Amino acid sequence: MNRIDKIPLSEAVLREKEAQYCSHGDTAHYSPKPKFFQGCEGSFLYDREDKPYLDLQMWYSTVNFGYRNQRIVEAVIAQLEQLPQLAGQYLHEEKVLTAEKLAIECLRAFGIKGRVQFNVGGSQAIEDSIKLVRIATGKSLFMAFTGGYHGRTLGASEITSSYRYRRRFGHFSNRAHFVPFPYCYRCPYDMKLESCDYYCVKQFERLFETEYNSFWDAKAEEPEFVAFYVEPVQGVGGYIVPPPEYFLRLKKILDERKILLVDDEVQMGFFRTGKFWGIEHFGVKPNIVVFGKTLTNGLNPLSGLWAEEPLISPQAFPAGSSHSTFSSNPLGTAAALATLQWIEQQNYERKVAESGAYFLGQLEDLKKRHTAIGDVAGLGLALRIEVTQADRITPNRALADRIFELGLAGGIPTSRGPMGLVLNVVGHYKNVFGLAPCLDITKGEIDLAIELLDWLFTHCTEKP
Repeated sequence: MNRIDKIPLSEAVLREKEAQYCSHGDTAHYSPKPKFFQGCEGSFLYDREDKPYLDLQMWYSTVNFGYRNQRIVEAVIAQLEQLPQLAGQYLHEEKVLTAEKLAIECLRAFGIKGRVQFNVGGSQAIEDSIKLVRIATGKSLFMAFTGGYHGRTLGASEITSSYRYRRRFGHFSNRAHFVPFPYCYRCPYDMKLESCDYYCVKQFERLFETEYNSFWDAKAEEPEFVAFYVEPVQGVGGYIVPPPEYFLRLKKILDERKILLVDDEVQMGFFRTGKFWGIEHFGVKPNIVVFGKTLTNGLNPLSGLWAEEPLISPQAFPAGSSHSTFSSNPLGTAAALATLQWIEQQNYERKVAESGAYFLGQLEDLKKRHTAIGDVAGLGLALRIEVTQADRITPNRALADRIFELGLAGGIPTSRGPMGLVLNVVGHYKNVFGLAPCLDITKGEIDLAIELLDWLFTHCTEKP
């Protein structure tokens, strides 16, 4: 068999080619000079000079179980050698076993029987959930949160609150009413959790008070908006953790008004928060769960959804209701099955709780040293650093951008030698670092992260 040799090119030549041939329509050019990487291992990325960068975003919480996780890589290689390709009209063992494991997890978590539908990305799985809701209700009006993110396909962007994702493309056939997320650090109602008695939930309930609010027809006992799309912890919105009783109170209203709950676990599923599903922390039972990203630990673009039986039975969702050429492909389902088997052999509930508590404690100490840190918080290893002016409240996007870019520049002096830091800027004001480290991050790597962050805040903070 002939081997295809890789011809080494200089970075200057590659940048010249990229400028000529690559679209800027993806997110690489959010940075003025996108970074090239060529290696990875565990919690680290390596640039073209083999210099290390500690990664605190792990491909937007896609590689939860570490770069080049050998157990999962070996499963993909084995599948590549046996059955690497198969049309979706046929069955293979890995698809069935992966669906079984996911359905059993939902039965354990929610006590509800259901089925799994696969697709190729989080946005596409959201699109499938939209189909399920529209088939079940005959309606296409949904609810979602301000700051929520559910994807950038035409349908998914309609329930993502950022107008910029749909401004140039017009509207698709669904629309969403956006409800303020319980962002207690920046409460939209200017209240405090200890005294508000969940005022935000009461404001939501008022939408159904009379028929003139247009959300509810009391005579027909029928809602106009038929599903609420939620993230258990807001990801792109800023890694915001809702207060403990919020979802329980919200779900009570949704049930009373016959509104389905769709739980988007694309970023927070698979133990990112310390539970298999993030929504488990809040004691509610969704009708649909959407997942993706770390389902294959980033080794294949595979996503999917679980839905309760009445929504997804063969009668409700028959053959051909959805299809993608690469959905449930053998390489993807083999990677997913290996990922789920890996999870079963670990104790991530304990491990993530311990690592998350230690990391958050270190972040709280970091906050004491830097007035530019307004807030730190988190659930498990979904953590946040809100970057502000010295008043600890006014958003400071410029500083967040400087820290992000300097981290990617690399060469930061540390106890382990020169190092770079990979961060993810998120938040309503694009001033939050959403930290999603490897779930197997060590105490030493957490200490290294704090060392890097301390240096970056010190050197990037504007002096008076």
